[in-house]
Amino acid sequence: MIIVHHLNNSRSQRVLWLLEELEIPYEVKRYERNPKTMLAPPELLAVHPLGKSPVITDGAVTVAESGAIFEYILERYGNGRLQPQPGTPERLRYNYWMHYAEGSLMPLLVMKLVLSRVAPGTPALLRPLARAIVGGIDKGFLGPNLKTHLDYVDAELGKHAWFVGETFSAADIQMSFDCEAAASRGGPVSRTHIAAFIEKIHARPAYQRALQRGGPFRL
Repeated sequence: MIIVHHLNNSRSQRVLWLLEELEIPYEVKRYERNPKTMLAPPELLAVHPLGKSPVITDGAVTVAESGAIFEYILERYGNGRLQPQPGTPERLRYNYWMHYAEGSLMPLLVMKLVLSRVAPGTPALLRPLARAIVGGIDKGFLGPNLKTHLDYVDAELGKHAWFVGETFSAADIQMSFDCEAAASRGGPVSRTHIAAFIEKIHARPAYQRALQRGGPFRL
């Protein structure tokens, strides 16, 4: 049976949701972030050398990284579900969004999160300088790039019911964390299609079951 090594408030929530959508039995082993550093606990190092989440074990198999986990689960247990047919335009879009989530948008969101913690963690005398540096990075690079990407995502969602087209797929699960992370930081407030997407995924029964299994989820 698949064991999801679930870190609170992390990308592993997507793995729980995928398994719920596929109705695959699984177990959850919980890990809690350090409340001060927000880092994963050292116990995860016993599962994978990087000590990160998400990671799953399935018998003797250990798989880390969101995209690799999704591919493993879908190939072994999906029976063609939640993926468009190979060789179709929809499959090409599906592959694109599966990689875009972690390769393009998430690095910017992580950078925004990290920078938001620089000034508060700086000694008081240096805090004005830290704010000035962070503000310069945000104004000159991070803000404009995030705007470009979120505008792009919003426009793409405006073309179809879901990321790939008119049918819900695993790409929507993969992109969900990015959209929710952006929303939690005030990103897509005026982006109506992203907001509608978040509302739709929250209404899915499998999403709600994943929350019940994974516990409180805050970004």
